[in-house]
Amino acid sequence: MLSLPEEILLLLLEDEGGRFVHVPELSMRCVLSGAVLMELALADRIDTDPERLFVVDAKPIGDELLDPALRKITASTESRDAGYWVSQCARMSEDTKRIALKRLVDHGILDQVEDKFLWVFRSRRYPLIDGSAEREVKLRIMDILLSDQIPGPRDVVIVGLVDACGLFKHLLSEREHKRSRDRIRQVRRMDLIGRVVNDAVREIEASLAMALHPPF
Repeated sequence: MLSLPEEILLLLLEDEGGRFVHVPELSMRCVLSGAVLMELALADRIDTDPERLFVVDAKPIGDELLDPALRKITASTESRDAGYWVSQCARMSEDTKRIALKRLVDHGILDQVEDKFLWVFRSRRYPLIDGSAEREVKLRIMDILLSDQIPGPRDVVIVGLVDACGLFKHLLSEREHKRSRDRIRQVRRMDLIGRVVNDAVREIEASLAMALHPPF
């Protein structure tokens, strides 16, 4: 089973060319951070309430994608809320992205291609080798949005994180997005820790937007 960071990256990947849909850097960092925290929650290592995020089991998972965040939270001597930990773990998002992409390459889902630019600078693409994993994630999301079934915990998390980074506008047509808004909101509120983490991601993004574009 793919991890939440891996599934998020597959959803961000364009169908052709192996490049990623443009998402603001802070959004990407926060969403990957939220995905790591939610994996820790699903592994029964952390929990949260509206005031704080706390460790319920400090035992390492043995996963280089998750254990650094768990160690960081466990080492804290102060009580902090989910927003604080989303911002702290976002600082590790480059490592999260690197590890998740390497796993997708190792799984044979993506290829890694280096492109030269002006014979000096390099850019990296990740063309799909096996598109079944990407299709499976997208089909799961569409099935949830177009039905009234109760989604599983992982799917609630995926819907919340995709919505938090504004990715639905790339996955859905404008008409589909408008029609699905109420359902997205409904699914997003189904899980307490998912709700708290996703709200923290959205609040951080809103704060940055306000700082960059203050009202007159």
